[in-house]
Amino acid sequence: MPSLAKNTGCNLIPCLRYRDVPAAIDWLCQAFGFEAQHVFKNAAGDIVHAELAFGQSLLMLGPVVDSEFGRLLTQPDAIGGLATQSLYLVVASADGLYTQAKAAGAEIVIELRDEEYGGRGFSCRDPEGHLWSFGSYDPWAVPQGEV
Repeated sequence: MPSLAKNTGCNLIPCLRYRDVPAAIDWLCQAFGFEAQHVFKNAAGDIVHAELAFGQSLLMLGPVVDSEFGRLLTQPDAIGGLATQSLYLVVASADGLYTQAKAAGAEIVIELRDEEYGGRGFSCRDPEGHLWSFGSYDPWAVPQGEV
């Protein structure tokens, strides 16, 4: 069966919504080391779409809006702080990012630890409650056939 994936830099791009997009962009860059690639504004100067890079990965984000797509999503605080998904980012140093994220005010929900399957990592929430996990475990580096 032929692949349906387009040959591009990154095929899987998570998308998050924030009530305060400018603050989210600033915080994600400071706390996690993202870099703003594109920020699109409407005529009123409001951010309608942004793209942040992390290594070879990309995160798209935009405002919480009442639209056809927006009505399919909810924010973590609207459902008791729970998440219906989470993001995992492979990092060179989980310890270094843990220190940086904690200093920026990330709510640490799973402390930094060594994982049974390899690597070291932690989980936290951003200021609007989205769940993030960071670790040194790299599934692309696991030798084929190992489980």
